[in-house]
Amino acid sequence: MTTSSVLQYLKKHGTRSNIEKMKYFGIESPKAFGVNAPTLRTLAKRIGTDHTLALSLWKTGYHEARILAALIADPQKVTERLMERWVNDFNSWAICDACCGELFDYTPFAIGKAYEWSTREKQYVKRAGFVMMAALSVHRKELDDNIFKKFFPVIERESIDRRNFVRKAVNWALRQIGKRNIRLHGEAMKIAVKLSKQKDSTARWIGTDAIKDLQSEPVRRKFARMKVKM
Repeated sequence: MTTSSVLQYLKKHGTRSNIEKMKYFGIESPKAFGVNAPTLRTLAKRIGTDHTLALSLWKTGYHEARILAALIADPQKVTERLMERWVNDFNSWAICDACCGELFDYTPFAIGKAYEWSTREKQYVKRAGFVMMAALSVHRKELDDNIFKKFFPVIERESIDRRNFVRKAVNWALRQIGKRNIRLHGEAMKIAVKLSKQKDSTARWIGTDAIKDLQSEPVRRKFARMKVKM
């Protein structure tokens, strides 16, 4: 497909009601067609990996075109320069999460960018650092536990950022790392308990919510199955 034909497809499948739903979930883009996620994923599967098309779609600035770009780009062709250019274009949590959870986390730069972006001030760039941590914990099974242990001080450091899309990403990173395996679960619980006792209300929320998730029945069953296999 060409950039033009993709945009025509997106325009045809977009609706005003989907744009209103996007706004309800905190996604406000000056350029959006109102295409839902299942339709975008179906189109991505139809296109397959097409890095050149992905680069072109990103340049259009359309919300759905940029999410599609993240779904069809080739992680082996992603450079640090491209990551920096795209991350600074993020204008919603949806585009941030699509890029970090579908593309950037599969690159050799992912771990470094998780650290680097967590120090940035721009809301969606900082969010990207923690979404990357969460995505790495789920998708990169080959990574050593020590990589994730080193994320804990970063999570603790940024637990006082009150911006909604940042604090939720910090919380997400803590929970996902804690669900990676039994060893990391214990470490994550220690951080969660520590945060839950802080004076800062954001840190307390992050810790309390993480404890609830990490002690949930689904997580308990997951680790019980792991113990049986061991």
